[in-house]
Amino acid sequence: MSRHRNRLVVPQARDAVDQMNYEIANEAMNQSQGENLAEFSGSIGGEMTKRLVALGEQQLKKQK
Repeated sequence: MSRHRNRLVVPQARDAVDQMNYEIANEAMNQSQGENLAEFSGSIGGEMTKRLVALGEQQLKKQK
């Protein structure tokens, strides 16, 4: 089974992205309260994308 991993545009951001992934996964586990965690695992990537877009938008607003 091959693993597909996205390359980061800024490799130095790896630690921050990993930390965000752990935080979101932890939140999903807390929300599941014993429910099937598989239902939440698919949403972790989507939540990461939402947060990264929000951070990017904030940075763009600061630059203006």
